[in-house]
Amino acid sequence: MAKGGFRGGFPGGGNQMNMMRQAQKMQQEFMKMQQELESTNFEFSSGGGAVKATVAGTRQFSSIEIDPEVVDPEDVEMLQDLILAAINGALKLADDKTSESMAKLQGGMGMGGFPGMF
Repeated sequence: MAKGGFRGGFPGGGNQMNMMRQAQKMQQEFMKMQQELESTNFEFSSGGGAVKATVAGTRQFSSIEIDPEVVDPEDVEMLQDLILAAINGALKLADDKTSESMAKLQGGMGMGGFPGMF
C-alpha cells in the first residue's frame, strides 16, 4: 500500500462517526422531550375562568370544568363558545410547547450540528 493510505477504513471516517454520535444523541434527546411533553398537562381558561379545559401532551382531553354560574339554559350558544375557546386554547398551548421544544432540539442540526448536510 502506498504511503499516506487510508486510515480507519475510509476517508473522513472520523467525521462520519461524530455525525452518528450526534444523531444518536439527538434521538435520545428527542425521546426524552417527547416523554416530558406527553406527561405535561396544558390548561386554558375562557370567559374569565368560567370554563377550563385541560389537555395532556398526548393531545387527549383530561378535563373540562364549567362554573355553574355560566350555565344559562337561555344562552347555550355562549357556553358552547366558551367550551370551544377553552379547548382550542389548551390545544394551542400544547402545540406551541411542542414546536418550541422541537426548535430547541433542531437548533444544532442546520447550524453546525451536521456540517454540509443541511
